[in-house]
Formats: sequence, C-alpha cells, structure tokens
Amino acid sequence: MDIGVISVRYARALLKAATDAKIEDAVYQEMSVLAKSYIDVPRLRHTIDNPMLPKEKKHELLVVAMGGNISALTTSFISLVLREDRESVLQFMANSYITLYRRQKNIIRGKLTTAVAVSSDTEQKMRKMVESKTKGTVEFETEVNPEIIGGFVLEYDTYRLDASVQNQLRQVLTQLKK
Repeated sequence: MDIGVISVRYARALLKAATDAKIEDAVYQEMSVLAKSYIDVPRLRHTIDNPMLPKEKKHELLVVAMGGNISALTTSFISLVLREDRESVLQFMANSYITLYRRQKNIIRGKLTTAVAVSSDTEQKMRKMVESKTKGTVEFETEVNPEIIGGFVLEYDTYRLDASVQNQLRQVLTQLKK
C-alpha cells in the first residue's frame, strides 16, 4: 500500500477521534512538535525505524519527541502505530494530520521576510491584512534576511508580494539591459 494513502488514513482517523474528544488543537500541537523533531533531529527517523529497538523504547522516544507531556489519545495513537508496525510512516502521518487540521480550521501559512526585525505591531498588521484577504486564520512566520536590503517579501497560500529593495534594483537592472 502507498505511504501517502496509509499516512492520510491514520491522520484522518486521528483527527476524527481528536475532534470528537474536542482535543484536536492539543493533538495538532503534539503533531507539530513531532514533525519539527523529525526535521531538527534527522537521526530520530533512523532510530524509530530500527527493528532492533524495542517498541517500548520507541514509544518513550516518541513521547519525548512530542514534548514529553502528551494527551491520552496521542499516547494510544502511538501505541497503535507501533503495534501495527507503521512507525516508518509516522512522520508522514504527523504531516498529514497537520495538513488536514489546517484545512478543517481554514488555517493559512504566511511568511514575512524583512531586512531588519519588525515590531510586533507591524507583524500583527500584516497578519490582519492577510486574514482579511483569505477569510481564514494565518499562522505567521517572520524571517530577517539582510540580503533584501529593505522593504519586505510577503508570502501566503500561493500569493507572493515582493516589495523588497533587492527586487526593485533587479527590475531596474533588467530595464537597463533592454
């Protein structure tokens, strides 16, 4: 069976159970931490996939990778995944849960890149602007990149607004070459 199909089925079942128990937000946080742990610690996947490591140790390791204090539902879910020998696709399950949760809650990811750090007021204004355009909630990420010289780059959904000085200089250079 396809990894994508398996991970989406497990994630969909987890989201339904979490929604029924009214803890989908907590499970979302746990899956987000797990997905980030897989990215931040590449050896985690190799360790979890190791057939020589007992399932109890894998369970303990996964609980730690989720932040240590997880819901009973997530604990049961991890036990199910390990019992069914599906731990090799757990990272995909976490990412599928995140995607399904965001779709259900109408959450859009946004990113604001600036040359220097912006105030929380400025960040909040940009978030409100994106939320008014998308009619949803925005998970906003900010990044400082001095290479854009000034201005900003705003990205959300499939939209990208590049109002950076770097981009404007590039456009001027293109015009001069014509």
